[in-house]
Amino acid sequence: MPVLEIVGPQHPRRAASAAAPAEGSALRRFGALPAPKLEWTAEVERETAHLYARIRNVVPPAEWPFFAPYVHAINRLKRERNAVILAHNYQTPEIYNCVADFTGDSLQLAREATKVKADIIVQCGVHFMAETAKVLNPDKTVLIPDLKAGCSLAEAITGEDVRLLRERFPGVPVVTYVNTSAEVKAESDITCTSSNAVQMVESLGADKVIFVPDQYLAKYVASQSRVKIIAWKGSCEVHERFTGDELALIRENDPEVQIVAHPECPPDVIAAADFTGSTAHMIDYVRRNRPKRVVLVTECSMADNVQAELPDVEFTRPCNLCPHMKRITLPKILDSLLNMREEVTVEPAIAERARRAVERMIYLKS
Repeated sequence: MPVLEIVGPQHPRRAASAAAPAEGSALRRFGALPAPKLEWTAEVERETAHLYARIRNVVPPAEWPFFAPYVHAINRLKRERNAVILAHNYQTPEIYNCVADFTGDSLQLAREATKVKADIIVQCGVHFMAETAKVLNPDKTVLIPDLKAGCSLAEAITGEDVRLLRERFPGVPVVTYVNTSAEVKAESDITCTSSNAVQMVESLGADKVIFVPDQYLAKYVASQSRVKIIAWKGSCEVHERFTGDELALIRENDPEVQIVAHPECPPDVIAAADFTGSTAHMIDYVRRNRPKRVVLVTECSMADNVQAELPDVEFTRPCNLCPHMKRITLPKILDSLLNMREEVTVEPAIAERARRAVERMIYLKS
């Protein structure tokens, strides 16, 4: 079923930021720790050898002596701080495979955030993910190594926009993609990820829903459901750059290649793909099918992470990097743990309402 209507501003507006924490509040609670020596020593080499083994086919040996001292220091600091690291599938291999405690897509990380026993959560992803972790863990300290790690989707819509949509379409429930601020989630009936968007839309039992903010994911959901969709005019700056013509050329040059796309891509890209799914579903598809050659039409660090696990699969990389995800680096993670930067907070009244929308998604029975 086609999308009924796409509404929204011609140009994206930056979403309201979460309330900033009192300056140095986490630092006052936990204190700073002295910086370790970051040297490539026999001890560092020995204690990180098992970690390098995970990524040796995607990270050259010449680079490991730079990464290893940071990996060694971060893993020690996690134990000292009672901290865990959540890393999205788009993080680089040395983060995803060597310092993360939990990895996955937005849904997987949201679920893991409800289970952690640590005092501190370090979110290696983008700001809305850190906000979600804080919403689900109001009594824990949540850090993000770089506050500028944003998201074009989260910046495309505000809480006020959702309130105006409800006025324009009275009685129509709102399904909000997790790639949004806590303020937007607070105005929603339920959240969703690309893994479960169709299920969440249909769970409301309505014949029509407002779906924000990704217009392309909305179109994909509409193609998979009989529910009528009113979409918002937002898009991911990474996925919208892929084109069907680009994939047609790849297939022309290699007819046997498998093309696996993310539903945030435009419809012509999805039409050209052999499979469409969330990052978790894309990874599962490659694990199950073990194609000889594959194109992952998404942020290109994910191909590195999957190839680290499946070295027998050859990845063709039409590479679009997310500039926000790439703000997270090992040096910034180390600084975050040493100096308790940057703390993410959400105003309690907003957090309580956003939590209801997120938990409704997490605990909805299939």
